Amino acid sequence: YRDEPIVALTVVPDDEGFALERGWIDAGEDYDHETICDRFERAVAEHAPHAEFRCERPSESDSMTATVIDDITRTIREVAYDVDASIVFIGSENAGRVSTPISSVGSPISKDPEYDVHIVRHAD
Repeated sequence: YRDEPIVALTVVPDDEGFALERGWIDAGEDYDHETICDRFERAVAEHAPHAEFRCERPSESDSMTATVIDDITRTIREVAYDVDASIVFIGSENAGRVSTPISSVGSPISKDPEYDVHIVRHAD
C-alpha cells in the first residue's frame, strides 16, 4: 500500500539441528543451505511473485555469548537497513504464541525505531 518494493527475507543459519527442528529438512536428510533457500524461494514465488527474494546466511558474531537467534536478528537488521525498509513483518514459529521468548526475533527487531514492525501470528 506504500508503493514500495517487497523483499522477502529468509535467514538460514549453518545449523543442521536448527533446520531439522524447524522442519526445513527431514531426519537423515543432508543439510544443504542452497537446497533450503531454493525451497523458500519457490514458496515466496508462489505467494508473492513480484517480491524480491533474499536468502541470507548470518555472519558469525565476535561475541562469545551470541546465539543463533542473535545472529538471525542482526542479519534481519542489516538487510532492513540495506533495503531501507519502512515496514518489517516478522513471522516465525514463535510469532503466533508470544513475541518475547528467548527463541524469537520479534522482540529485539520491534525495538528498532527505523521501521514499523508487524508480528505475523497466523499464516492465513
